[in-house]
Amino acid sequence: VQLQASGGGVVPVGGSLRLSCAASGDTDRVVNMAWYRQPPGKSREMVAIMTTEDGNIRYGDSVKGRFTMSGDNAENTVSLQMTSLRPEDTAVYYCRMVRLNGLASYWGQGTLVTVSS
Repeated sequence: VQLQASGGGVVPVGGSLRLSCAASGDTDRVVNMAWYRQPPGKSREMVAIMTTEDGNIRYGDSVKGRFTMSGDNAENTVSLQMTSLRPEDTAVYYCRMVRLNGLASYWGQGTLVTVSS
């Protein structure tokens, strides 16, 4: 499985950005897809996670109401629409896939988002 994240860049405070993650390879029996981020000097945190079985999406508290995750099963992609961006949203954003009842986990390479004040 390969996950290719894209869409990062520099955006002003209050701006918007859309990240995409394309999955290839063995994309069957996916349990969930998620976005994580790692701000400079901090640990990685969950941003949004989508359960494949029922399409339920859960967001981290810091992004609720500002970020929206969506998925396209036909294209094997997930996206993260980010609005009202803040300096504290600056981070490397990663997509993650979990398959096979949690036995297999894959990470994309990360894409850098910088919110400039």
